[in-house]
Amino acid sequence: MLYYLFKYLDEAFKMPGAEVFNFITFRAAFAIILSLVISFLFGERIIKFLRTLQIGESIRDLGLAGQKEKEGTPTMGGVIIIMATIIPCLLLAKLDNIYILLMILATTWMGIIGFADDYIKVFKKDKKGLKGRFKILGQVGLGLIVGVTMLVSNEVVVKLPYTEDVRDDFKVVSIDKEPTIVRGDTIFYATVKEPITNVPFLKGSVLDYAEPFSSRSLVWLIFIPIIIFIVTAVSNAANLTDGIDGLATGVSAIIGATLGILAYVSGNTVAANYLNILYIPGSEELVIFSACFLGACIGFLWFNSYPAQVFMGDTGSLTIGGIIAALAILLRKELLIPILCGIFLMESLSVVMQVSYFKFTKKKYGEGRRIFLMSPLHHHYQKKGIHEAKIVTRFWIVGIMLAVITIITLKVR
Repeated sequence: MLYYLFKYLDEAFKMPGAEVFNFITFRAAFAIILSLVISFLFGERIIKFLRTLQIGESIRDLGLAGQKEKEGTPTMGGVIIIMATIIPCLLLAKLDNIYILLMILATTWMGIIGFADDYIKVFKKDKKGLKGRFKILGQVGLGLIVGVTMLVSNEVVVKLPYTEDVRDDFKVVSIDKEPTIVRGDTIFYATVKEPITNVPFLKGSVLDYAEPFSSRSLVWLIFIPIIIFIVTAVSNAANLTDGIDGLATGVSAIIGATLGILAYVSGNTVAANYLNILYIPGSEELVIFSACFLGACIGFLWFNSYPAQVFMGDTGSLTIGGIIAALAILLRKELLIPILCGIFLMESLSVVMQVSYFKFTKKKYGEGRRIFLMSPLHHHYQKKGIHEAKIVTRFWIVGIMLAVITIITLKVR
């Protein structure tokens, strides 16, 4: 909204300084600050309100050090993350941008599912929360919305340097009338409406989801299920990671910052051409959303770092997972998720491995055996006697390393 206000003031009255709102970098920096301010202003009040309602976390005794001290800590704090993400986005982003609209929808959608789960746990005193099939249904619904929109919306396109291969292999919507000069080269860009994505490490290589089919109209048979799987997997993985103070929040902040960088280069003609990645018109606005998300995570970390004053609950964990998945998909960087979200992946795999091995050994030997002392992985290290603050810090360090590797893939092509 502020973007449109200052745009009007600049065009109508030539107001000095109003043109700075045209710059992505300025709005992104402002978005981070505004998200932090909202987190600090409302965070304390929301925590007090949750305490007044006696919305405290019910802790199951797992034999972990310091576990029982957390009994009664307010949960549902993910509301802070949602507020601090959406409000600055509404104020600073272009609200007619399809990518921004999808991200606001994804945040709200997953927030409602997580809130319903926490509400049932806290107020209905049902530790199981929202039934699993309803959670999955909600995640599938978001995947469908994102996937179908990418297939049918005329605003979701990519631009490729026009060549014979592009003309023959893809559905070209239009060709730019004016050339673009990039590093001295004259390039005519073709607007392409196709479900394609970047392939890491391979120069100029793209994955075409429609390639296995003789008819491109059948692409939804593979594209939609993949999008649904990614949304479901990442949101559930974020939920599993939210087990100790500050872990999921800090890791998500690192991922959000990285996705912001990827959004910037994907929405910039010169950078995209130089890095040999898909140029996605309009995706530069996702820099603003990523900045809002980063500020919200850091702001929430103020209250969620050890010892936590509030837990995000499923309201937060499912939401941040949905946001990360949707951002990566819209930026056509979903193949980088196993690297960028490596912490989430390790946490999920530890649970899968533990459960599978336990069932296998119980069936074979009559007694279940374990790979880890406890899963998810962060609990394994807790069982080994490492303080949770040290575990979180080390996981953050690994998360930063994975983020750097993700960015390096842009050059290793």
